[in-house]
Amino acid sequence: MKRLLIIFSVVILTLVVISSSTLAMEKKGDVIILKAACDHQEDYSTVQGLYLMGKLTEKWTNGRIKIEVYPGAVLGSEKETIEQTQMGVIDINRVSVSPVISVYPKMAVFALPYIFASREHMWEVLEGEIGQTMLSEIEPTGFIGLAYMDSGARSFYTVKKPINSPADLKGMKIRTQKSPVMMDMVEAMGGKPVPMAFEEVYSALQTGVIDGAENNPPSYYETSHYEVAKFYSLDGHAMVPEITLMSTKTWNALSDADKQIIKMAAIAAQELQRKLWLKDEVTSMNKVIEAGCKISTPEKGPFMEAVKPVYEKYASEYLELIENIQSLVK
Repeated sequence: MKRLLIIFSVVILTLVVISSSTLAMEKKGDVIILKAACDHQEDYSTVQGLYLMGKLTEKWTNGRIKIEVYPGAVLGSEKETIEQTQMGVIDINRVSVSPVISVYPKMAVFALPYIFASREHMWEVLEGEIGQTMLSEIEPTGFIGLAYMDSGARSFYTVKKPINSPADLKGMKIRTQKSPVMMDMVEAMGGKPVPMAFEEVYSALQTGVIDGAENNPPSYYETSHYEVAKFYSLDGHAMVPEITLMSTKTWNALSDADKQIIKMAAIAAQELQRKLWLKDEVTSMNKVIEAGCKISTPEKGPFMEAVKPVYEKYASEYLELIENIQSLVK
């Protein structure tokens, strides 16, 4: 009986896998349907970029290839969609670089605090030899790197006082992502990292469970965190890019001409997203200033000195790469 149950379970699992695999690169007659995932909401700049990618792909292939965009994490969290993309269940996926590190550790360099001196520096790296090499090197892990997207700079916002130096963080409970790099960064600055789900942050700030959090301007505004944490200190400690990935299983099933079209459409999506992001940042900053938030821009030097242990822990094998990135600062 036990043996029969095991055999039955294996058969069911096999059927589920086979059934799931049909979700990718679906065909309706001669039309190829590609599924694209993004965990942001429909009006977010990354989703709008994917919509443009779909429109251009359909236009340039005369309707032979269509991209269906699934925003709002309806296909799963970033971690889940990365796994599905790797298996070929999802065709295209827009995610942060951070979860990609688990399959391509070298990309951890892009998540280091203060690795980019400015947005212009970041894009010079991403569009230059370093960034494009990274896109190509990710292929053996099951992904094709199509393009990057902008997620702005993350900075601290707090309830009771501004963060103008690492000393100001001493003993403060700061919400972080569930990222070892981010948690160690806050600890290196003297704070107490509190990993917490994003949707719990507002009430945690309001009730004093945490003293502050960190994020980019659109997130600070759109989540209404500015209502309970009025001090926004623009230290710009993290400027982690986002990336548009495609499953190698889907990619390998396309013709060379269609691959080129997909790539060009992804780059066009990147450019639109960059423009929309800049607009969203300006709008968000204006809104929080109007709401009476106190904005400060602290000197980065002391913060950069404080996080040196984070570099020693996570980037010791990539010192040459880090030097090459830093050499591009103008």
